[in-house]
Amino acid sequence: MAYNLKEYAKKPERLAGGHRMCAGCGAPVVVRAVMRALEPDDHAVVCSATGCLEVSTCLYPYSSWNDSFIHTAFECAGATISGVEAAYNAMKRRGAIDATTKFIAFGGDGGTYDIGIQSLSGAMERGHDIVYVCYDNGAYMNTGIQRSSATPTFADTTTSPAGSVVPGKVQKKKNLTEIMVNHGLPYVAQTAPMGNFKDITDKAQKAIYTPGACFINTIAPCPRGWRYNTPDLMKIIKLAVDTCVWPLYEVENGKYAINYTPKEKLPVEEFLKPQGRFAHMFKPGNEWMIEKFQEMIDNEWERLQKLAAM
Repeated sequence: MAYNLKEYAKKPERLAGGHRMCAGCGAPVVVRAVMRALEPDDHAVVCSATGCLEVSTCLYPYSSWNDSFIHTAFECAGATISGVEAAYNAMKRRGAIDATTKFIAFGGDGGTYDIGIQSLSGAMERGHDIVYVCYDNGAYMNTGIQRSSATPTFADTTTSPAGSVVPGKVQKKKNLTEIMVNHGLPYVAQTAPMGNFKDITDKAQKAIYTPGACFINTIAPCPRGWRYNTPDLMKIIKLAVDTCVWPLYEVENGKYAINYTPKEKLPVEEFLKPQGRFAHMFKPGNEWMIEKFQEMIDNEWERLQKLAAM
């Protein structure tokens, strides 16, 4: 895709305003960017697992979606979208349909990293011509900010509360992007809706128009769960990228490429400090948590650099 910001801005909106997502939420920003990657004449069938995005954009009898939309259960977005894609192909073979339709699933980390991973893995392994987009907000935000396997280490949630005994979540964040890479997919990407949206739009278009099953993982901050000021959404995203807490990279047919290398890699404190979920890490005596967090991020960044150099 030859990226042109003016042409990009002229593309029709596929997610209407007036939805009920929270102010300062990353998920609708992600959706708008991904859906704008579609060519104007192409139709999309969108499937969404139960979660913040679904309950806030499709309240019967209203819908914010200008494309076909299917709400499915928490655990089966991958199965639902792959079933629709299979039905479309069968109808096309019979001559019953003659339109270009793309199939996109959206799920939060609860419906993707955890509850929905079995149907996601099956859809990816079967090679359906679909794109699955995970908007990673790092917890089960829709049901009360419970920890998920995507919750970062030491984060304070309602089921991993930081206190005198437990320092927040004690486990490492699951690396779902790498799990998807190991499915042998033609295209896997990790991205973020920041700047002029070039990274997320380029990757979304590549995923949508690459034949076969493709996966995109994107950071999608949550002001309620992360506890930051709502106008700071883009600041939080940029800090995640510039600290390499959320590196931007893609894996095309097994070949790694890092898409953004910070001119000056910031210390993780810059990302952690604006968020209330990490406030306990800055209390006297808890310096070791920040040091440990930094070590984990540095190790992952070094691993990615080695993979990209191969």
